[in-house]
Amino acid sequence: MKYIKVYLIVALLVVSCKTVQETTQVVKTDVPIVDTREIQGGMWIPSLLEGINELEMQQLGSKMTAKDIYDVNNSSLKDAIVHFDGGCTAEIISPNGLLLTNHHCGYGAIQSHSSVESDYLKDGFWAMNYEQELPNPSMSVTFIKRIDDVTSNVFLGVTDAMDEGSKMKLINQNIEKVTKSAQKEAWQKANVKSFYDGNQYILFITEEFNDIRLVGAPPTAIGKFGADTDNWVWPRHTGDFSMFRIYADANNLPANFSKENVPYKPNHYLPVSLDGVEEGDFTLVFGFPGRTNEYLPAVGVDQIVNVLNPAKIEVRENALKIVDSYMRKDPAIKIQYAAKFASTANYWKKWIGENQGIKKSNAIEKKRVLEQEFTKIVNEKDLVGYKTLLSDFEKLYKEIESVSLARDYWIEIAYRNVELLNVTFRAFQIEQAYLKGGDKGFEDARESVLGRFEGMYKNYSAEVDKPVFENLVSLYAEKVPKEYLPENMVGVDFTALTNDIYSNSKLLTYEGAKDLLAGSAEEAIKKLNEDKGYAFGKELHTIFYTKMEPKFQELNLQLIAIQKQYMKGLMEVFPNKRFFPDANSTLRVTYGQVRGYEPKDGVYYNTTTYLDGVMEKYVPGDYEFDVPQKLQDLYHSKNYGQYAENGKMPVCFIGTNHTTGGNSGSPAIDAHGNLIGLNFDRVWEGTMSDMNYDPDICRNIMVDIRYVLFIIDKYAGAQNLIDEMTLVHPKK
Repeated sequence: MKYIKVYLIVALLVVSCKTVQETTQVVKTDVPIVDTREIQGGMWIPSLLEGINELEMQQLGSKMTAKDIYDVNNSSLKDAIVHFDGGCTAEIISPNGLLLTNHHCGYGAIQSHSSVESDYLKDGFWAMNYEQELPNPSMSVTFIKRIDDVTSNVFLGVTDAMDEGSKMKLINQNIEKVTKSAQKEAWQKANVKSFYDGNQYILFITEEFNDIRLVGAPPTAIGKFGADTDNWVWPRHTGDFSMFRIYADANNLPANFSKENVPYKPNHYLPVSLDGVEEGDFTLVFGFPGRTNEYLPAVGVDQIVNVLNPAKIEVRENALKIVDSYMRKDPAIKIQYAAKFASTANYWKKWIGENQGIKKSNAIEKKRVLEQEFTKIVNEKDLVGYKTLLSDFEKLYKEIESVSLARDYWIEIAYRNVELLNVTFRAFQIEQAYLKGGDKGFEDARESVLGRFEGMYKNYSAEVDKPVFENLVSLYAEKVPKEYLPENMVGVDFTALTNDIYSNSKLLTYEGAKDLLAGSAEEAIKKLNEDKGYAFGKELHTIFYTKMEPKFQELNLQLIAIQKQYMKGLMEVFPNKRFFPDANSTLRVTYGQVRGYEPKDGVYYNTTTYLDGVMEKYVPGDYEFDVPQKLQDLYHSKNYGQYAENGKMPVCFIGTNHTTGGNSGSPAIDAHGNLIGLNFDRVWEGTMSDMNYDPDICRNIMVDIRYVLFIIDKYAGAQNLIDEMTLVHPKK
């Protein structure tokens, strides 16, 4: 298919007195025809879609205007999209506040309501009326009500003559002023986010709802089918969805949980399409992508791929093997560790695919070619402010490598994967609060940490944690650069050390931790320092705060300043290139099409998978590939209702949308604004899209909404939920 090429003359240079919003754009349509791959990729700010983005979407097949997607004064798609519990995305699919998100996004809540007797992870959960919906006290969802560019206000008084520390201090002061003076309702919040590596600042006015109740979730055998083996892989056959509901007070405003609250009435909800997808269909993914680094220099990507990622992969691989062995033996441990294991495995596998994708696509060399072109133009035009940027990058990345590696080991081992060390870190924070704030600081910190401990110890097993500790602490001693290694880890018998700590530390149980922290501040601090587990962890945390973090932040501040200038330089030196802002957990639009792809020579992947593939992968009793008997029965009887396609049940499909972590649960929306799928993953070959989006192989994976409806209707029998939705046939 051929499309008219859009030539852009985009002055995207963003400085203190000029914002991206003020950019001049000229569109020419009397030019040669190009492949639509040239206009795919990118995570665009929804309030800035008018013009080029709107035209591109229409060229890809969209029938919507920019205002259909984002409008402050009228209902639009944005009013149906929420930031789900701070880490995922969800969408409203009924006039009664019914939310759809991924199973893995709701996993923690499903787990918290589960027990060995009532295992909702294993059996699924479905509320047949409002009264059966389950509250989640710590859960929240956030709406974006308004988006304003405030760059000029944030840069007020900032000059090039200032050092970076002074600039950031003034910028932060200005952000505080902007936030405090923002026009909003009493129940709304305001926050400012940085874009284009600090060259642009945008204000978000938000509404946060805190009464969110679990409505439905398929069993893990459907919602997590394929588990870690299929994670980041296509073809995929996972029904990765769960359902919640927003509750509000009598005035439809945010409120804490109360039995008096009622289902929220949204300004907009997504109609659900029954027509399915086919190759070339337009797809829009709307959500809250977490973090990308598309404009890093070659030396930065090289360090991530060849130094930092391999270290983190090795740590998590060791931890996962140990935890998996215990989960397979004990059902109670499997429930305790299900969410933690999934979280650890997720990025372990992602980093492996990311490294492979960067190398396969020759991304580092492509960046070097771009940098050579950048240098050539900078020298030709004598752009003095940009001449030393690339050599500065080389110097700083070399200097920061050792501390970045040490810091990643501390984060992965002392903070994330050895639970006892994480407990000692929380206790360490209490001691630091005491040293800085006396008895009051101690009391506040103790109350906060004990509250956190109560939930943590519910899902803790010292039996599992002990071998993880021995393995990873040994690895820490072997791999951390020597200048950052504590003395208590030099020349140690780690088997003996582990046995001693796990036989004597009181921090292995909630009761023991409470006992250590009981009494006056002085008494508690003394008891803590006499505990062998705490004493060991304290040395690691002290090194982190006194040596690692100060050095890292000193060098990172310099890198941030150079990256900001480099981003500015790229947009000035290449005015005809398109530059979207990196993801930063703010609301974004990414558009593309349903497309297959060729991961390697002689192999082509189609766009859609079917329930047939679930049965082909079926392994009776296997925790990753078991299939519930009822789903087997529905398959054999072909009882698919109105959700089938040519006698087959679609499960998942792929598209060219540019997504990342945080887009989990994002709606896949068709050309008319209807829900056609639920984003939940990317293909393994394309996980490098966080640093290098390639339209040839980067694909996002979505659950076909017809499979979601089929599971709700035919498998769960939750007709009450189907009745809430507006089902449509846009193609007919």
